Amino acid sequence: GTSAGAAPPISFNEALQYFQTADLSECRKKVRATVRRQGLAALIRFLFGPPRLQPQLQGERELALAMAQCGLDDNERVHMRILQTIYKKLTHSRLGCPRYGAHWEELGFQGADPGTDLRGTGMLGLMQILYFVMDSQMLPLAQEIFRLSQHETQARSSTSFPCSLQWYLTNFPFCIMSINITRIVIQALREERLSRECNRRQQVIAVLNDLYAAAFLQLYRVWKWQHKTIADSGFLLKELELSTKKKPKQLLKSLEAYVNRSPAADALRQPSPPSPSGGSRAGEEINFTGVCDLQVELEGEARLI
Repeated sequence: GTSAGAAPPISFNEALQYFQTADLSECRKKVRATVRRQGLAALIRFLFGPPRLQPQLQGERELALAMAQCGLDDNERVHMRILQTIYKKLTHSRLGCPRYGAHWEELGFQGADPGTDLRGTGMLGLMQILYFVMDSQMLPLAQEIFRLSQHETQARSSTSFPCSLQWYLTNFPFCIMSINITRIVIQALREERLSRECNRRQQVIAVLNDLYAAAFLQLYRVWKWQHKTIADSGFLLKELELSTKKKPKQLLKSLEAYVNRSPAADALRQPSPPSPSGGSRAGEEINFTGVCDLQVELEGEARLI
């Protein structure tokens, strides 16, 4: 409808307050807060694993995971305002847009209905995009990544024929990439890889948002400076998953340096070249990861929510 398009943009905090008071009881029933481990995996986790999330933060973790189980609802005005705000901030439009249509594909969704792309992340997937475009410190980064996602082609040397070039698509679907990053962040939370940082800051959702932005920044740098194409996206997401789970503190420090524009930020702008064994081999095609295709190797019975 047009009413949501005519409504003013919604801030992240206003949208979060809505979810804090909304009835998410059905969504909460589907939540599995942590990964279940059995046998040796459970013992190793107990002896050597990361710390548990403190009890006073478990409610906020449950809220985040409940939002990830909440689908986009056309009848919820706040849901529609979130969607419209994302559209306006990325396109610099002062006007709203139709609920369905090809304009969503221009933002990097897979089709005319963004709601179909949110499997596995639910409204948390949209909330993290909303945070990205509504936070004054994050907006320039979000816009820069969106511009990079719109880039069309670049030439690469072909190994099939000497002295020849092949043209590759360098653009990528911004919102689908974002949703994949949200899924990685959700799994890191469920595996308790973020508990130490959440306990230190006494926050959960803020840590999730910062890690999401930090992971997107890392992907942006690698994509831009190593001249990646859509053929590399599956490998890049897998590498980003490993970094997010194993080195969240390092990613967060990189984001902090970028935001503060310290001398360290300049040093972090261009990542080091990939190792000879890493990355995609010349001429090898790697399909882009769709919203439900990102496979995660976990212990025991773990799987994405």
